[in-house]
Amino acid sequence: MSADPQRRAADWLRATTAALGDALGAAVDGGQFPGGVLVVGQAGAGRAVAARGVVAPECGEARPDEHTRYDLASLTKVLATWPLVGTAVRAGLLDLDAPLRAAFPGLPSPGGELTAAQLLSHTSGLLPQTGLARYQHTGRPLVEHLCAEPLVSAPGAHHRYVDRGFILLGLLLPELLGRPLPVLADGLWRGLGLDATAYGPLPRDPWLAPTEQRLRGAPRTWGIPHDPSAALLGGVAGHAGVFSSAADLAAFAEHLLGASGPLPEWFALSRRPRTAVEPGLHRGLAWIVTADGSVAYHHGFTGTSLYLAPPTGRFVVLCTNAVYHGWDRARLAGLRGMALRALLPSG
Repeated sequence: MSADPQRRAADWLRATTAALGDALGAAVDGGQFPGGVLVVGQAGAGRAVAARGVVAPECGEARPDEHTRYDLASLTKVLATWPLVGTAVRAGLLDLDAPLRAAFPGLPSPGGELTAAQLLSHTSGLLPQTGLARYQHTGRPLVEHLCAEPLVSAPGAHHRYVDRGFILLGLLLPELLGRPLPVLADGLWRGLGLDATAYGPLPRDPWLAPTEQRLRGAPRTWGIPHDPSAALLGGVAGHAGVFSSAADLAAFAEHLLGASGPLPEWFALSRRPRTAVEPGLHRGLAWIVTADGSVAYHHGFTGTSLYLAPPTGRFVVLCTNAVYHGWDRARLAGLRGMALRALLPSG
């Protein structure tokens, strides 16, 4: 990179981190949530970190930094399940566009006729309400329950964001790859150097952010998944349950934005638009993609986000416990919108 591009990259990194840091600070100062951290990066220019507030009142004076661990919620989909599906596809164990029954002959209908691509792109037609509690104590495997439920729309017809598809993939991957999901995921993360990333439960400490207080007067959810379905599954699921740090998410982003290799190639395939989400946005395999293909991103319900811009090698990581006072989508809407705009070609 010559001097002028280097200077422009450094200027963008500095200006973007300052603007997003100010927006994060304004949300914290306004009492929206206790604190958070973001990492902004660009290939050839490194990373910059901005952190504001405290981890949580339960953590005393501890202030968040890039090593503080947060409940990722639905970022689990892209940090665990999506790359492991890519592993199965590369190994020839799973055909994205073949019915699941081709790899799992015992699956009941109609779910057995769905494809992995439909599950990943949220076009399966599976029930939008997760409601796993009703399947407890039936003596029947959860996989069969999920596949036997009637569909709410024809497969491939509509985009509808649901957790069930990734829950199903999380249950099927161990059968394909021969090891339990947390073991598979741990091997993936350690191979990428993501040492702070793990499924829970995790010990409560000042470097792990608590989330929501479910019962008045009771301790907050802390070190176990905020997501109730992931909790019912023992904390390990294909759609939620992973904890990680902003530093690990930044390292993951850098791997995805690499020049070559299995993970960048899987990312390139996965960010091809497959179905419209709303004007200007499409869904690829797991990822939301802008219409011009310049940015791919995913959110987590608890207040986490990961944005990547492959044409420029830029990325933004956001980690907060925005559900600390209960969920309100408006708490992060402005900050998330700024992060997206910063990575667009005009950003």
